[in-house]
Amino acid sequence: MIMRPGQEQLLLPVRPTFIWSSLAVALLLNLLPLGRLAWMPDLLALALVFWSVHQPARIGLGAAFVFGLVMDVHQSALLGQHALSYATLCFFAITLHRRLLWYPVLSQALQLVPLFAVSHLIELGIRMVGGGVFPGWQVMIAPVVEAALWPLVTWLLLAPQRRAPERDDNRPL
Repeated sequence: MIMRPGQEQLLLPVRPTFIWSSLAVALLLNLLPLGRLAWMPDLLALALVFWSVHQPARIGLGAAFVFGLVMDVHQSALLGQHALSYATLCFFAITLHRRLLWYPVLSQALQLVPLFAVSHLIELGIRMVGGGVFPGWQVMIAPVVEAALWPLVTWLLLAPQRRAPERDDNRPL
């Protein structure tokens, strides 16, 4: 069987409830009142990109748009600011998902930096057109932090798929 370089085992199918619960947890972490600093990573965007890369048939532009509207309402931002940003991010992630999965996780993280940067620039551009205050250049640290979190998120969200299959004494494998 042809496997990606560095892939040690075949992954079991992911459960849809795990996908949606991980997105809900990422949304709840984004909703925490931690004081939104410009360099803070957007964990919901990170989770959306992960599932857009690993399960593009289940998580798409519609889910990204809806989660973006929820973030717009929560942050009292211009309606559609996060929605456009997340939808663009997921579009590019789905476009690159076949090529991206052939690389090791660290190379994937480096290739995702421009996607995260474009997402933050879209949010910044819409905020500035709407008359917002420029948050400073610290906003461009967030894509680097999100890319640095990519290996951890990959390990964490793929862990349930790496569980050992049920042992069957009647089969030799």
